[in-house]
Amino acid sequence: MKRLPIPEDVTGDEIDADVRQELMSLPKTLAEDVARNLVMVANLLDEEPEQAYAYSRVALRLASRVAAVREAAGFASYATGKYSEALAEFRAARRMTGSVELWPIMADCERGLGRPERALAMAGEPEVQKLDKAGQVEMRLVAAGARKDMGQAEAAVVTLQSPELASNAVQPWTARLRYAYADALLEVGRETEAREWFAKALEADQGGTTNASDRLAELDGVEFTDALEEDAENEVQAEAEVEVKDEVAEPAEAKDEAKDEVQVEAKDVDEAEPAKDVKDEESGSQG
Repeated sequence: MKRLPIPEDVTGDEIDADVRQELMSLPKTLAEDVARNLVMVANLLDEEPEQAYAYSRVALRLASRVAAVREAAGFASYATGKYSEALAEFRAARRMTGSVELWPIMADCERGLGRPERALAMAGEPEVQKLDKAGQVEMRLVAAGARKDMGQAEAAVVTLQSPELASNAVQPWTARLRYAYADALLEVGRETEAREWFAKALEADQGGTTNASDRLAELDGVEFTDALEEDAENEVQAEAEVEVKDEVAEPAEAKDEAKDEVQVEAKDVDEAEPAKDVKDEESGSQG
């Protein structure tokens, strides 16, 4: 089996205690190997999802009967847009654990596969009632997204209206819920309300999970200029001006060269004239 390089400082001890507990069913050396690959998945998932996916496949080949491994493989597949694989892995993990916590992301995989009606059906299943508050909010976000996928923008607005949205308390999911509501309002043309809710989303977004500030600026007609892009454009413009200057200078230089050549030729002619006169005089004296 092909293994991927893992930094020496990744020991595998970084994983959560519950995952470590699951891996205790494996031989010690194998458990350590799987743990290190799972750490790499977690470390790379946000910034380099394709690499995270590669490590998840290694872990999957080593321990496919461990629920935490199937779950990690599911998240890596989801992050790379492989929704069919992700759904299969999440279903496998759910069968192993009996937990419903993956229900919202499974529904979102259905959306990714172009089946929003299935995602919407899942939002009405009894499993949703077994979710904690964060899971129920996530399911509401998925259901609203499914409504939008189906062209039901007004229904998406209604779906997001909830006690959690009205609450002034800030939870880990508050910014995303407010942002989704603002986006839904904007889609149905309620721009003033949308601006208000983008501002509320920004107020709750302490971790920078949304781009609410950009959306607010866009609504206010503010344009941001990337300093690096502007420098690059100025550099390109300067190079273009130098090229034009060189092109203008070249004909002038050619003209000077041509003038020099004419002067040289004229000088040659002038120097040749006296020689001709001398020859003529010699011919005359002989006559």
